Amino acid sequence: ISAQATGRAAKSTRTVVIAGVPDGLLQDDVMADILTIHFQKSRNNGGDVEEVTYPTGNKGVAYVTFEDQEVVESVLKKDDHQLEDKRLSQPYPLRVTPYSEKVFSSVSSVLNMAVFKDQFVLEDLVEEMKKQSRDLTFGPLQPDGQIAVQGSFPAIKVLRDFLLLKAKSLSEKDNREESKSHQRLRRRLQEDRRTTERRNFVPDGDGGKQVVVLDTDIYHYMKHFFPWIFQENDVAIFAVTDGDITTVCVENAGRADAGQVLSVKKKIEDQSIKLHSILRKIRVSFKECPRDEKQRHKWVCERLKSSYPQVLVIPHDAHVEVIGFSSDIFEFTKEMSSKS
Repeated sequence: ISAQATGRAAKSTRTVVIAGVPDGLLQDDVMADILTIHFQKSRNNGGDVEEVTYPTGNKGVAYVTFEDQEVVESVLKKDDHQLEDKRLSQPYPLRVTPYSEKVFSSVSSVLNMAVFKDQFVLEDLVEEMKKQSRDLTFGPLQPDGQIAVQGSFPAIKVLRDFLLLKAKSLSEKDNREESKSHQRLRRRLQEDRRTTERRNFVPDGDGGKQVVVLDTDIYHYMKHFFPWIFQENDVAIFAVTDGDITTVCVENAGRADAGQVLSVKKKIEDQSIKLHSILRKIRVSFKECPRDEKQRHKWVCERLKSSYPQVLVIPHDAHVEVIGFSSDIFEFTKEMSSKS
């Protein structure tokens, strides 16, 4: 089993993902032949091709596996891949990416920058954000101060931390500039709050509440394969999913102290970070397939699940999402394509 796993991993590192393959123009085997020729040519930084997988579960996507891993690095250095052949009526631009590229990159968020408008020129702050977060895509700054941001989940978290530091620095500046009367009012409110907290104090230990924000796909994978992470004596763990984001709340439900609650939160967070660096996702669309073909695809997915115990398949009406390790996903989608 270990040797087989090693072989799979080695193959995935010698594989690139090709997007933009013209769909429906030629027979599949002819298109695979054209792709083979393209990636064997030296002018395309190519080399010996071991295998071309086409079609795949994704429309217009092919996998090309080279005999030598160094060819992958060479092919990726070429910026402009144009698929040209006398059997094609025109050149077609191709996008070439590493097979191990993470696909959890579709997280979107809308930021409200209006809170900074009195202290910063918003356009300048957005430019600073772009320099801090070069892996993110920013939409135009709207008149109401909102801006759309898209990119990987970790990159958005880094941006969030950057803005929180900005907000904290403003808060500290405001605090220094407060009048004495405001300071006295704030102290009085704090004393009232502490009095209320003492009145509501639970002697057996209120461990407080901790929050972890996760990528929804990572959350589903953890919930399926690592359920024990979300199970702890005297600790309540519940989640709220909103699109790409799932917020997990951890709080005392018995005699847990703050340290135990924090420990559970850290365990969830550490596991999510680890998985984010090694998992990838493929969406197999059935949108344009006839009903019987959709059923056949889903049946094949169900049959394959037992052969890939570390792959999570999430079915939807028009597609399925396949989440797992890069090598497993490669084999799963290839086998799914051949059996559908």
